[in-house]
Amino acid sequence: MPRSDRLLDLIRILSDGKLHRAAELALTTGVSVRTIWRDMGRLQAGGVPIEGERGIGYMLRDPVALPPVALSRDEFEALRLGLGLVASGADQTAARAAVSLRAKIAAVAPTILAEAGSDSFVFSSAEAARAAPHLGLIRRAIREHLTLALSYRDEAETETQRRIRPLQLEFWGKVWTLLAWCELRGDFRMFRVDMIQALVPDGGAFLPEPGRTVEDYLARQAEP
Repeated sequence: MPRSDRLLDLIRILSDGKLHRAAELALTTGVSVRTIWRDMGRLQAGGVPIEGERGIGYMLRDPVALPPVALSRDEFEALRLGLGLVASGADQTAARAAVSLRAKIAAVAPTILAEAGSDSFVFSSAEAARAAPHLGLIRRAIREHLTLALSYRDEAETETQRRIRPLQLEFWGKVWTLLAWCELRGDFRMFRVDMIQALVPDGGAFLPEPGRTVEDYLARQAEP
């Protein structure tokens, strides 16, 4: 079990307000008592209000419980992106809290929302600024399997018109790239989003089919 999942399970167990011995927690989560001691230290250092110590046991004091909140797709994606940024930051306390919070949200989020979009975050650069106007539409097209009409100018200044099936967005520290199935070429193509001149839905839709998915592209890349 990933550590972030185990920490989430420990918080859930302690949420009953009772005192739990380290041996009991170790048996429940399938790890050693020493691992539980370390986990409790991490949670306490991350600001989780856990009281107790080795040889006595642990309990959660005044756990924070938020009322149910309904989020739109865009609000949910903004939350995921923000947590991804904090989780990858230099502040380890905040990073641990972001990982824990992301696990809690993933445990209750609908699958369709948990899988949508990208976990990347736009950092400031000229290329990212040029890409920004297209990102919302691309994310929507990836979620809803919409085909897009694309006007693209490559590094040689050649402009082409394409019809694409958008598959995956990635951010590389300076530029965004879009992996798509290109109907013009009948193959996968990687587009730099900042080089897109125009992008609009063309009224079409698609279903994932063998040979034209992200998994197929990755399998091809792994071939010797």
